[in-house]
Amino acid sequence: MTYAIGLMSGTSLDGIDAALVKINSLTDYELTAFQSYPFSQDIKEKIVRCLSEETSSVSEICSLNFELAQLFGKAVTDLCRDNQLDSQDLVFVASHGQTLYHLPVGGNGLVASTLQIGESSLIAELAKTTVISDFRCRDMAVGGQGAPIVPFSEYILYNDDRVNRILQNIGGISNATVIPRQADFDDITAFDTGPGNMIIDELCRHFFQTEFDQDGQLASQGTVDHDVLSGLMRHPYFQKKPPKTTGREDFGKQFVMQLLAKYQLSPLDWIATATMFTAKSIAVSLMPYIQGRTEVIIGGGGSYNKTMRRMLQELLPDAVVLTQEDLGHSSEAKEAVAMVVLGNHTYHHLPSNVPSATGANRQVILGKVTYY
Repeated sequence: MTYAIGLMSGTSLDGIDAALVKINSLTDYELTAFQSYPFSQDIKEKIVRCLSEETSSVSEICSLNFELAQLFGKAVTDLCRDNQLDSQDLVFVASHGQTLYHLPVGGNGLVASTLQIGESSLIAELAKTTVISDFRCRDMAVGGQGAPIVPFSEYILYNDDRVNRILQNIGGISNATVIPRQADFDDITAFDTGPGNMIIDELCRHFFQTEFDQDGQLASQGTVDHDVLSGLMRHPYFQKKPPKTTGREDFGKQFVMQLLAKYQLSPLDWIATATMFTAKSIAVSLMPYIQGRTEVIIGGGGSYNKTMRRMLQELLPDAVVLTQEDLGHSSEAKEAVAMVVLGNHTYHHLPSNVPSATGANRQVILGKVTYY
């Protein structure tokens, strides 16, 4: 039996998602165990400082690269210990790392680039096994945007001969992978639809000193302000055509502070409006791809927001909105499992980017390999 662990630390800054996966073949994967290890408030504050051009420093980014690697390595050893497995028996660890900055298109003297931290050498030393990391850079080296990164794994795990499927991940940012019925690899379309939980979480912290809207309870108590919603939907990102990616640079804390200065809403109405903004930006993005029998399968933290799920189903009446759990999978573990799929192809010297999604000029082998 071959086991690997996938590590994911996303834009929502919740913590480290770790998935222990049994690898049966290049197309057959079984989730054995999953655990999310929350970041301490201290670590979260350090990441937030490093995300901002105004508060970051070279020394703190340098230090955080190794500090996060210590946490990634501990997540691996803890998950293995809890499942009676020695980490050195893993065939590899696939680590996405923590994105500090993603610049898919250059300009103003800056070159298209991306930066994920969490030093693989230290993870390898702590876990005593091979580490595959830094998946986005190779795609950008051949003209891609380095994102979205999960469409390849979604094609491997979810393609179906009977129904069109759209895999909609709702993390800090939302991204979609469109897999038509009986699709070949070249038929895949994938792109970031816009904000996911990022704006909602920032508003929750601002008004309620809580990290997120549990089950969408706050949104359910507010009223959507459609004038504000119309203004939000005029954001220039939604005028772009795929392939396209976005991030905290467009919809992070600075964006939220600008909204709060421009509009006056009650706290609950803000949460409701932001939740509808995410739902509507997803729905508008997906409508051109809903033709015939279509399943929209949502994953990520947003899939647990009941208010957002209800909004999505109302906005997409011609599709069936499902969760990962409806298919026997885990919404929380989905992206960490995707890292294992990508890592396994890298391990076997096989490509795993999707040029139709990222804009790359060819398929390439993703990631960097750190041997123990």
